[in-house]
Amino acid sequence: MVIAESPGIVLLGVISTLAVFAVIRWDATRIELSRPVLWATVAAVPISIGFAMYLLAPVPMTGIIVTANTGLVLYGFEREINSEPEEESVEPGTLPNRK
Repeated sequence: MVIAESPGIVLLGVISTLAVFAVIRWDATRIELSRPVLWATVAAVPISIGFAMYLLAPVPMTGIIVTANTGLVLYGFEREINSEPEEESVEPGTLPNRK
């Protein structure tokens, strides 16, 4: 079995998954993103799936990389949307930032 032949990869996968979970949860809490545990899970689970694909399935490396990065990309988009300043409403007939 491949897992028995690669204990270092398994250990790296577990450590990476836990580290990503902890860092994303900390960051989501810091920027006051709603449901930080959910976002940490969304970011960490694809990493563990990527490591499992590497160890157990004959998948091309590009597919593994795309799978492993999916959660981080989704979190990055949500973080960007959440950190944008609120847009002020513009009255008809006026220019933005003019009162």
